[in-house]
Amino acid sequence: MSVYEKLQDLDITLPELTAPVAAFLPFVRSANLLFLSGHIAKMDGKPWVGQLGRELTTEQGQDAARAVAIDLLGTLHGALGSLEKVQRIVKLMVLVNSSTSFTEQHLVANGASELLVEVFGEKGKHARAAFGVAQIPFGSCVEIELVAEVVG
Repeated sequence: MSVYEKLQDLDITLPELTAPVAAFLPFVRSANLLFLSGHIAKMDGKPWVGQLGRELTTEQGQDAARAVAIDLLGTLHGALGSLEKVQRIVKLMVLVNSSTSFTEQHLVANGASELLVEVFGEKGKHARAAFGVAQIPFGSCVEIELVAEVVG
């Protein structure tokens, strides 16, 4: 089954590649590695605001991380022209806007990690870092950056 068939089965429509809102590029390719800049969680096109352990639950954080992963897939598609060119998701860095007592950043990150494995299978398994931060741009609850090995 192709990546696009899997996305269709999951009822996922990829977003268009969006322009950065600051002085950076949405992605940079170096040889066979594609580095995607951090993407923040959005709900209805606006930053998904909140702090895990205060306003948001772990489950809401997982949903936010999954939504970020979908946006990252849109950027991958925009950068490559086809997600079939992804050889492997190499690494995720997941930042979770957390209260000082929140310790489930790794569970929040699973929202993104599990979706990438659903979409890419074995090629979606990756290294990962997940940690809490005091704040994320626009007050967003989650930000994720991604590194992928690609061809073509």
